[in-house]
Amino acid sequence: MTGARVLRGVAGAAGLVAVGELLIRFVMSDDVIFPAPSTILYEAALLLVDTEFLTGLGTTLTNWALGLLIAIGIAVPLGVLLGALPPVERAIRPVLEFMRPIPSVAIIPLAILLIPVDGLMKVSVIVYACMWPILINTLYGMHDVDPQAKESLRSFGFGPLAVLVRVSLPSAAPFVATGVRIAAGIALILAVSAELIAGGTAGVGVFVLQAGSGNRMDLMMAATFWAGMFGVFANLALLAGERRLFHWHRMRTGAQQS
Repeated sequence: MTGARVLRGVAGAAGLVAVGELLIRFVMSDDVIFPAPSTILYEAALLLVDTEFLTGLGTTLTNWALGLLIAIGIAVPLGVLLGALPPVERAIRPVLEFMRPIPSVAIIPLAILLIPVDGLMKVSVIVYACMWPILINTLYGMHDVDPQAKESLRSFGFGPLAVLVRVSLPSAAPFVATGVRIAAGIALILAVSAELIAGGTAGVGVFVLQAGSGNRMDLMMAATFWAGMFGVFANLALLAGERRLFHWHRMRTGAQQS
């Protein structure tokens, strides 16, 4: 089933590339300057041996990974704490609901003013953006814990900490994993966006800016292509990890196996 889905996805992507190639070469006006997909893919292949691009990609991915890990380290314990203490959650929830919808990209100019260190500023923006999906999913996971399982453990004399470790955390873990997977995509968007807005010495966003200043739209799209491909690979890897580690959760919820 999984192999068939992959083949359908590859066929769909190939069809989209073919349609785009035909439209750009034979339908679009000559006044519209946009590289054909074949040109973008060719330049993307060349970028794999471009030292400047690879250095920038390494910088972007380092900020991505660091920001995501810090967000996990903050949001998961906070979500577990709030989920285990309903009165505290009810008191703090209005603040969370007020801050959560604020577009993370909108805080980049403020972060530039408040945090003078370039790398720290970009990581901080990523952390802020990634905290929300992880925190909210952790809270949902804590709310989804079977109350009968907790009561059964308490009836055998286990204390609150033992109930948390033995029942609540394992039950909430699939929700946390989903939050991390969602946050991974958000982290990549913010990593590149921060570079596009704040600039810097290296990064995929910086490379795109430099290519744009040289009127190299093909390079801009090729770098964007690799950013998107990394997002796809990261999502697939995290999704495979979820299915492997939490297959019991998919069976319990009746999720379709694929």
